[in-house]
Amino acid sequence: MELNVQYVNDRDGNIQAVQIPIKDWKWLQSKFKIFSQELNLKRDLVEAFGDVKLMQKGLQKKQTLTDFLNEL
Repeated sequence: MELNVQYVNDRDGNIQAVQIPIKDWKWLQSKFKIFSQELNLKRDLVEAFGDVKLMQKGLQKKQTLTDFLNEL
């Protein structure tokens, strides 16, 4: 999607802000929300795999599924 961006300049010609149509803003917000959710899931998976490695090495206590679900 190509955004219709308008620039707001100061007296010296320096860009101070941008303006975009509201439909483009809403589209960007929806994409950001999806991206943010995917990023959080990826972080959680990286952390979980790290915990599994520590458990396999005996450096972290294993947890039962019941205990895990009770924490939620």
